[in-house]
Amino acid sequence: MLTSIAERIMYCLTGKTPNSVGPADISETSDGFDFLEVKPGRVLRVRHILPSRSGGGEEEEIEEVKNTGRGLIHCKRRITVYRNGQLVIENLGAALRSEILHCRNGNTEPTGTLEVELSDYTSTGNESAGVKESDLPPGRRRKRKPKKVVQVDCQRRVTSCKGTHSDVVLFFVHGVGGSLDIWKEQLDFFSKLGYEVVAPDLVGHGSSAAPQIGAAYTFYALAEDMRCVFKRYSKKRNILVGHSYGVSFCTFLAHEFPDLVHKVVMINGGGPTALEPSLCSIFNMPTCVLHCLSPCLAWSFLKAGFARQGAKEKQLLRDGNAFNVSSFVLRAMMSGQYWPEGDEVYHAELTVPILLVHGMHDKFVPLDEDQRMAEILLVSFLKIIEEGSHMVMLECPETVNTLLHEFFLWEPEAQNTSAEEAVNE
Repeated sequence: MLTSIAERIMYCLTGKTPNSVGPADISETSDGFDFLEVKPGRVLRVRHILPSRSGGGEEEEIEEVKNTGRGLIHCKRRITVYRNGQLVIENLGAALRSEILHCRNGNTEPTGTLEVELSDYTSTGNESAGVKESDLPPGRRRKRKPKKVVQVDCQRRVTSCKGTHSDVVLFFVHGVGGSLDIWKEQLDFFSKLGYEVVAPDLVGHGSSAAPQIGAAYTFYALAEDMRCVFKRYSKKRNILVGHSYGVSFCTFLAHEFPDLVHKVVMINGGGPTALEPSLCSIFNMPTCVLHCLSPCLAWSFLKAGFARQGAKEKQLLRDGNAFNVSSFVLRAMMSGQYWPEGDEVYHAELTVPILLVHGMHDKFVPLDEDQRMAEILLVSFLKIIEEGSHMVMLECPETVNTLLHEFFLWEPEAQNTSAEEAVNE
């Protein structure tokens, strides 16, 4: 106890928090961890595993893929937002086919036109109640003026990413209350296959610095951290794997670096809606109250995050260092989830192939949210793990690793140019 008091006196004198580390641009340790200073005093712990490669003919294989035209897809769609809150997405390119993964709900051909209502739309009272414009006679229909039109027209090459490819890096980003340790099974599995893997601790989590100021935990502050990590370790072909809140940062990076992000995996990430903190959340309570409720919150997380609540799941929670953050950090993280730009249109603009993984027993993220995400995205694959829940990478590591590996190796078949022209006509 005296030691604990002495330590806290030292923290007050030095201005450091209990789990902060000293400032450094980047320092490497012998156990495979880096400490990256993204800003003065803002230091993140990063697990970086760089496998040793003997070299081979993989570069020649990549050049052969480029020369044969394999993996080249034409991303073409029109996104229209109307003033009544309707979002119309028209897919104008050729449909993708895959023998490994089944697109959306088992259908490998995305629909040509998708009409949905914007999730953040609120009625202004000017719309005709109960009457759709399509139900009116042709002479009485009015030509609607769109509020916003976004044209997506580009080509991108999507190729198989093997562990022996030296230009491939896998990034793993955890969510609120987690740490890089929740990816232990994935990091071990893919590093043994020869992949270079990178997994950071978000600020306030794991062994990263924990500033005692709420502004340090906003979405934009955390996204800037992830941008620094990505720019530090990225190579030519980068694959982002995010879980829960970490999916939002992967989406942000895919939007910011479309030429560098090759594929994305979203694990229980939720729907394509703008982030906004809830005003009636329990996390709006004072920090001291949350601290007193922390045992109850930990039990609630165990019950909602795992399909079963046995001794094995409790041990997985401890091994993954999950939900082991201070009440201040937890409150700041939840109240800082404000990202109005990340709406349906933002997600619909993405052209990178995305694998969505959903645990059937997830009580945090309903299945219909991931299904809506699959509908909005241009190239998406939805996989449901029946025996999994929110922490599916801990509950079913073999299944998750297999799905991820198949997706990494996947590449689309050569598109039929004549079929695409017929679609455009």
